[in-house]
Amino acid sequence: MPGTLLLDSEGLSKLYRKDRTIVALVQAASEEGIRVATSAMTTLEADRERIHPARIKWVLSRVDVHDVTEEITDQAAALLRTHHLSGHKYAIGAAFAVIARSAPRPVTALTSDPEDLKLLCGPSVEVIKV
Repeated sequence: MPGTLLLDSEGLSKLYRKDRTIVALVQAASEEGIRVATSAMTTLEADRERIHPARIKWVLSRVDVHDVTEEITDQAAALLRTHHLSGHKYAIGAAFAVIARSAPRPVTALTSDPEDLKLLCGPSVEVIKV
């Protein structure tokens, strides 16, 4: 089954901390052939406090980490302008949304901020609060 499961910073943080629900979702996705992914900026934003660096490295070795390129940031800036948003509060989410919008379908995004992400991703991405 094609598709993508995207983790925002909260989803990734929970995966680092071995949250049972997130681990089960990621494992089920992997078993179904669904890509598990995040953005490089999300790896920076995710909570690393009290997480052993080896655990982070192991988790990230099993997740498709998308680079945040100039092309992505240009598209994210355009997305922010379209929705009359600006500033650091929305910047990482906008880049994440650009990645979500271009990921293989169907796309599900796990996030702690579903309202903003639904707005930025549009109807083609299923957004689930974690």
